[in-house]
Amino acid sequence: MRNIATNTRWHDGKLGKNSRQQSMIQTPNLADVITGFPYRLALAGGWIDQPFVSRYDPDPPGSMVVVSVEPVNHYMERSGIATSTRKVAIQRWGGILPNRDPAALVRELYYAENEGKDEPSGSQDMIGLIYPGISRLDYDIKVEGGYFPAYIENNTDPEIAAWVERVINILPLCPRPAGYNPIDIKNLRPDWVRRLGQSGRDCYNAILSKDARAFGESINKSMHCWEALMPHNLVHPTLTVNIKAFMDYYGKKYCGVMPSGPGGGYLYVISEEPVPGAFHAKVRLK
Repeated sequence: MRNIATNTRWHDGKLGKNSRQQSMIQTPNLADVITGFPYRLALAGGWIDQPFVSRYDPDPPGSMVVVSVEPVNHYMERSGIATSTRKVAIQRWGGILPNRDPAALVRELYYAENEGKDEPSGSQDMIGLIYPGISRLDYDIKVEGGYFPAYIENNTDPEIAAWVERVINILPLCPRPAGYNPIDIKNLRPDWVRRLGQSGRDCYNAILSKDARAFGESINKSMHCWEALMPHNLVHPTLTVNIKAFMDYYGKKYCGVMPSGPGGGYLYVISEEPVPGAFHAKVRLK
């Protein structure tokens, strides 16, 4: 009797005596489970895409940075990776990003997700999913009310992308809990809003220069702004993980650290050297 080795590959169960009659063996593909639609990472400058913040910027435009990443990892929901926006996109377009004008797709997805919402998602979620590579988004309250960027600077250089993949070390924390609201306390001082928008510009410039130390400083600066403007981004009664303790620990050892979104999710640790326990994203270039 012939032995049939067991493995993790799938077959259709129709094993014949002749090898020609055996079924095609297929290797499982993660995209079959989570679809091939991109995810997005948000870096320094987050919240400047919301008009209730950008209206206080005394020196617009303010900037933030987003990165579109391939679905080679499964990301937790409620973790600042734009999974809710991604769900709407998948429902609307299936698991494939349409081959159409990205600016038009952003608006289509923005209105599809935010229809009837009192607190709409910012357009950086849609742009990070749809535009390839690394993008700097410049927001000005005088341009379309601050809902969409006044300008998008986009980079798809493979060398820059490979560097970003290497220096962003991703560590899981936990999803934000039910009942969590990062914006129930707002201290929207213009000087801090200006610094927030500047942190996005600094972040993008550091990435183009492949300067890990400046990259880390830009996200640290952004986190100082979060604490000053909306302190519940990092500390809140519903949170079960001490985000600031993790940030303090990794911040003393590496160039910079930030959570993937308000309330946790993941930690992005900026380091040229490997960070134990971390995984890496794959930047989508087209």
